[in-house]
Amino acid sequence: MLYYLFDFLDKQFDLYGAGVMRYISFRAGMAALLSLLIAMIFGGRLIKMLQRKQVGESIRDLGLEGQMEKKGTPTMGGLIILLAILLPTLLFARLNNVYILLMLVSTVWLGAIGFLDDYIKVFRKNKEGLAGKFKVMGQVGLGLIVGLTLFFSEDVVVRQYLTAKGLTAIDFSSTYYDVRKMITTVPFTKNNELDYHHFFSFASPLLGSYARFLYIPLVIIIITAVSNGANITDGIDGLAAGTSAIIGTTLAVFAWVSGNSIFADYFDIMYIPNTGELVIFCTAFVGACVGFLWYNSYPAQVFMGDTGSLSIGGIIAVLALILRKELLIPILCGIFLVENLSVMLQVSYFKYTKKKYGEGRRIFKMSPLHHHYQKLGYHESKIVSRFWTVGIMLAILTLVTLKLR
Repeated sequence: MLYYLFDFLDKQFDLYGAGVMRYISFRAGMAALLSLLIAMIFGGRLIKMLQRKQVGESIRDLGLEGQMEKKGTPTMGGLIILLAILLPTLLFARLNNVYILLMLVSTVWLGAIGFLDDYIKVFRKNKEGLAGKFKVMGQVGLGLIVGLTLFFSEDVVVRQYLTAKGLTAIDFSSTYYDVRKMITTVPFTKNNELDYHHFFSFASPLLGSYARFLYIPLVIIIITAVSNGANITDGIDGLAAGTSAIIGTTLAVFAWVSGNSIFADYFDIMYIPNTGELVIFCTAFVGACVGFLWYNSYPAQVFMGDTGSLSIGGIIAVLALILRKELLIPILCGIFLVENLSVMLQVSYFKYTKKKYGEGRRIFKMSPLHHHYQKLGYHESKIVSRFWTVGIMLAILTLVTLKLR
């Protein structure tokens, strides 16, 4: 909104300094700063309100050290994250941008599902919360919205340049045209672009003509997997928020280079017009996660609940899909992936051994993986700091794929 106000003042009244809003770097910095302030200021007030309403977390005794001390800690703190993302984005981003609109819808959509789950747990005193099938239906619904938009919208394009030798990624001396193609980035390969249509055609000519029906289920799977991964990771103080901030910073870099023709030329990657605006959303997202750590770092004064964890996972997934970096998710979101796999392996192995030996056996002392380390006697703070370190390493490896191919 401020973008349009300052643009009007600059064009109509030539107001000194109003033109600064044209620069994505300035608006991204302001979005990050405002999101931090909102999280820190609004967060304290929300915590007090939740304490007055006795919106406390009900803790199931799992035998973990210090676990029962957290009983009664306010939950639904994800509202802090949502507000700290949405308000700066609405103020500083261009709201006619299809990608910004898609991110706003994704944030509100998954935030609403998570809020409903937390509401049922806290106010209806139902520890199970929202039934799993309804959560999945909500995630599938968002997947359909995102998949259909990315596939059919006239505003979702990749810019290609025409030369005498044919198409290249960027060539400023040649004519360009924008095409609607479902192209993604394949990491660690020289010619790192994959057209989903050609991929399915290679498998079968019949499948090539139905690429859209295969791409949209893929979008649904990615959104569901990453949002659930973030939800599972949110088990100890500061883990999910800190990991998400690292991932968000990496995606901000990708949005910057993919949405800027000069950087896209330098890195020899696809130029996706208008994705540069996502840098503003990404910096607001990172600011919200870091600001939330003010209250969520050990010992936590508030938990994000499903309101926050489902949202941040879905946001990361949709950002990766928009930036055509979904094949990098296993690396970038390696913490979420390992947490997810630890639960799947634990449950599968327990069921298998119970059926075979009549007694269930475990791979880990407890799943998800962070609880395994708690059982081994590691303090929460040490587990979180080491997971963050691994997350930073994975983020660097993901960024290196820009050149390592």
